[in-house]
Amino acid sequence: MRILVAAGGTGGHIYPALALIDKFKSHDKNTKVIYVGTNNRMEKDIVPQLGIEFKSIEIYGLTKNVLNDVKNIYLIIKDINEIKKLIKEFKPDVVLGIGGYVTYPVIVAAHQLHVPIFIHEQNAIPGKVNKLTEKYANLIGVSMEESIKYFKNKNVFYSGNPTGSRALTIPKVKKSSIGFDDNKKLVVVVAGSLGSSTLSEKLKEYLKLVKNKDYQVLYITGKNIYDQFKDEKYSKNVKIVPYFDDLPGILKSADLIVTRAGASTIAEIISLKIPSIFIPSPYVANNHQYYNAKALKDKNCAEMLSENNLDVINLSNTIDMMLDNSKVYIDNLKKMEVIDSAELIYNKIKEMLESAK
Repeated sequence: MRILVAAGGTGGHIYPALALIDKFKSHDKNTKVIYVGTNNRMEKDIVPQLGIEFKSIEIYGLTKNVLNDVKNIYLIIKDINEIKKLIKEFKPDVVLGIGGYVTYPVIVAAHQLHVPIFIHEQNAIPGKVNKLTEKYANLIGVSMEESIKYFKNKNVFYSGNPTGSRALTIPKVKKSSIGFDDNKKLVVVVAGSLGSSTLSEKLKEYLKLVKNKDYQVLYITGKNIYDQFKDEKYSKNVKIVPYFDDLPGILKSADLIVTRAGASTIAEIISLKIPSIFIPSPYVANNHQYYNAKALKDKNCAEMLSENNLDVINLSNTIDMMLDNSKVYIDNLKKMEVIDSAELIYNKIKEMLESAK
């Protein structure tokens, strides 16, 4: 099979795309893939390193700056024409749009050339591009059942998030491998690959309280925040690192995670059954992290705290309460339907292509 994949901007779009590529290749080692991404975001580094053919295009999100938006509209038209040439040369069987504004010109080009289209929505509230392009899609998968009602397209189905499927296959990282006690509970605190300056100030206060606790804390600061912590002195049950390459692996050893509410993180939490405290980022489009977190909070699978009103004592007390009652959260997470998302999507796409013959 030949697949053209478009996804970019954040790991929340990139990692589901990579999980689907892996799934297609596991079914057919001769699968040919071209990945279309932006020329200035993280996919331009991640994808080529994996040996996947990468095509970059210049595109930016629309703003309220008229001159910038006029330029971007010109770029979108240019991108659509570039992708049409690529499609004519590559002749993909299907185009996968897995999120980010980079998918817009790819999906429009595919529609104009009558190539079957699958799009995937990771968040509870669909993004603007997916809402704009749903009319072109032959098939739409959503990570959360709550998303279905936002689509007019009748070919939408609950697919789950392929990132969660991938997390299940990753080996466990032992607490002792990072200098902790395997017999003590572990709390992982993480706020994205770059980190959050707003949260870091509150967490500095919280980490000072941990010396009196009988659990351990791994704080993954994010690369932009680590310098604020590297010279701080904390008790031996606290470890601070800028980045952790194998987050799903260490989450398999975690008893609790304190985190933002990005789609990929939530997919891993559901798959791995980890009690969680979400502190949704208020700086994202459509406030989608709040709705992502609310979907789990409403099922009593997690707790949610507001960044604006985050109180160190409340955070500490919530962590204590959840560690003492972790079985309740784990049992509720077990009630959530966990599916092999990548396999389900692969099979649905195969069915779609077969029926189109």
